[in-house]
Amino acid sequence: MAKRPFNEGLQKLKALSPPREERPQKPVRPPPPPPPAPPAEPSESELWAQATRGARPVERGPDTVAPPAPRGAPGAHWHPDLEAIDALRALVSGEAPFDLSDSDEYIEGRVAGLDQSVVRKLRRGEFAVQGHVDLHGLTRAEAKQAVDAYLRGARQAGKRCVLVVHGRGLHSKDQLPVLKDALRSWLASARFARHVLAFATARPVDGGAGALYVLLRRPGR
Repeated sequence: MAKRPFNEGLQKLKALSPPREERPQKPVRPPPPPPPAPPAEPSESELWAQATRGARPVERGPDTVAPPAPRGAPGAHWHPDLEAIDALRALVSGEAPFDLSDSDEYIEGRVAGLDQSVVRKLRRGEFAVQGHVDLHGLTRAEAKQAVDAYLRGARQAGKRCVLVVHGRGLHSKDQLPVLKDALRSWLASARFARHVLAFATARPVDGGAGALYVLLRRPGR
């Protein structure tokens, strides 16, 4: 019975005291999300699919083998008698358009199949000489160009027999008839044979061993 008045007084005291202000509670932050997991590495099949995406198969034709690369042409070696050797080689193989015969002083040639009597008339000087070209003082190259141009022009002009003066080679090196031997090869080649029917060493009155009678084809033939 002694404690009851104390409890009643305590309750009265609480009722008389002002109410406490309620403090707002701080919001609770949610925990941060866990870091994203690293992407998984693609497999080899996936990598290959990405690399070949959009590629188209190549249409294969019949297999062909590339020809071997051609070897370089051998170096050309010039020799003074090379054209004569080539002419003789062509004659032996049947490719030369001329029949040739010669000696130390005399040379002669004719188109294969030409009547031998025509060549005899040419050798005897029975065809009138209608013009001449003199090769004295010319180099081998200059002489070849001069003979080619002269024969072409003479044939176009309708001339049948002309004289080509090549000299005896007395003033050349070693006193050899270089142009004489060259003419024999030139006139028997295809380049000149389109103008020439026959040729023969001239008679002494027209230059002898230092000149040639040249019988030309008719224009247009």
